[in-house]
Amino acid sequence: MVLLSLSVAEPPPQSGTVVTLRVDGAIGPATSDFITRGFAIAAERNAGLIIIEMDTPGGLDTSMRAIIKHILASPIPVATYVSPEGARAASAGTFILYASHIAAMAPATNLGAASPVAIGGPPGPAGAPRPGGGGGGGETETPTAAPEAGDEAADESAEADKPAARPATPPSAAGVMEKATSDAAAYIRSLAQLRGRDADFAERAVREAASLSASEALEAGVIDVIAISLTDLLEQLDGREIRLDSGNVVTLATAEADIERITPDWRNQFLSVISNPQIALILMMIGIYGLFFEFTSPGFGVPGVAGLICILIAMYAFQLLPVNWAGVALIALGAILMLAEAFLPSFGVLGIGGVVAFIVGGLFLMDSGIPGFGVPIAFLVALAVFSALTLVAIGGFAMRARKRRVVSGREELIGAEGVIINVGAGGAYAHLHGENWRVDCDSALQPGQHVRVTAMDGLVLKVEPMAEALHTATGSTT
Repeated sequence: MVLLSLSVAEPPPQSGTVVTLRVDGAIGPATSDFITRGFAIAAERNAGLIIIEMDTPGGLDTSMRAIIKHILASPIPVATYVSPEGARAASAGTFILYASHIAAMAPATNLGAASPVAIGGPPGPAGAPRPGGGGGGGETETPTAAPEAGDEAADESAEADKPAARPATPPSAAGVMEKATSDAAAYIRSLAQLRGRDADFAERAVREAASLSASEALEAGVIDVIAISLTDLLEQLDGREIRLDSGNVVTLATAEADIERITPDWRNQFLSVISNPQIALILMMIGIYGLFFEFTSPGFGVPGVAGLICILIAMYAFQLLPVNWAGVALIALGAILMLAEAFLPSFGVLGIGGVVAFIVGGLFLMDSGIPGFGVPIAFLVALAVFSALTLVAIGGFAMRARKRRVVSGREELIGAEGVIINVGAGGAYAHLHGENWRVDCDSALQPGQHVRVTAMDGLVLKVEPMAEALHTATGSTT
């Protein structure tokens, strides 16, 4: 019985490969997809430990929560290692660090500044409670001077006649930000309590955008290990017992473990490119160019197909991102107005309106305070002006092409000139444009006579003789 109890109390060492996943830059849909695939590969390899090497300024809340859900449900211990030296785990990275079974940092790294940032509109006015998403300040408050005792009565009488002061920010916006901040604070506090880490700093990181260096984080009980390299980290973790969320306790055996590095595949790299709001906007405009060019020219060819593909990819990218669809609608309206300017000249009114709608829509598309997911106004202005010039140029070419004389087809035969080559019982035939056509005329025709096409009835051309040509032909035969 004693031997049995000892064997149960002592968890077996967790053997297997150590799988490492490198996360650099802003956390978005591509990062979440990469982590999901990496965890699946680690399970297939029967890995003993998953290490997320991280250097991030933050990212999207939806992608961050998806990654944390994978960490909490993982049957394999997960260590998040902020590296190399000089790296950071700001904003969303702090949440992921807190959620991991093991939190490690390299020297000269930092974490914190985990305040949420609102999405769906331009930055609020100065003094508004707008915490920054990747190192931004916490809530600010405009100080007011205290009234003197002798002025209290005068102030009270004047206060009744004075209109109520307007709040610096709309109550709805302030309320939404307060709810988001409280939700994020409760979330990171629950993660800290789950892992036995400092919950007070976690909440200050959300509410006050507080940050810590690696040594300060270790001293405060926020992280478990400071390691100068991945090899040093594995040596320090060797023999450490980890309790998983399922209740199982495993002992890490990492000193001699093989390391397998998982890198993003082509699908993940493609997702990373299109989930950039600037790339998505460019794809959307390329799609509009392609469809516009296709609609203004006959046939359905490469421009239309390429344009449709680009628009569908852009819509997929917008669906992945927490965009404001009112901004997308304004961008589409701006493109339509710029198209209208090409066909309905309004002395620039439609074109200027389209550029303005495009820029405003881009500003409302996503908040520029989200690390890695901003849309700079300089980019919007350049893209809007370029789009307007391109669409007007394409429209101008299309209008000039429509006004040109037809040079092929049935319409081009009207007015064409030819020579009668044969007149017989089966009818008369004329040669024009390198082909022989059956012709019909109200007057008699003779070979060599020049005629002009006046109409077309099926495959028979209605012609009239050309007087000068007829005179010349008659004179030459006499």
